[in-house]
Amino acid sequence: MGFRFASLVHAKQLIERPFSSTKDIPKGFVAVYVGDESRMKRFVIPVAYLNQPSFQHFLSQAEEEFGFDHPMGALTIPCTEDSFIDLISHLSS
Repeated sequence: MGFRFASLVHAKQLIERPFSSTKDIPKGFVAVYVGDESRMKRFVIPVAYLNQPSFQHFLSQAEEEFGFDHPMGALTIPCTEDSFIDLISHLSS
């Protein structure tokens, strides 16, 4: 259990880096917005995660809900922040 918590903390620190603009996003990463319309949170994740089958489920949800017209101007994932962090921590381990 302690190992899972440690990997979750590491994953959360990785994806919650404070980037203020698209210029601040490192090469090989992409910004996504997670949450409902009233509380969106921006995360920066490795581009490689987009090809993972488990992440594809979130992308399908985004396509169904938003199509290609995302309200934040960037990729918007319609899921809870906790679900997203769980997936990212799983992908980063």
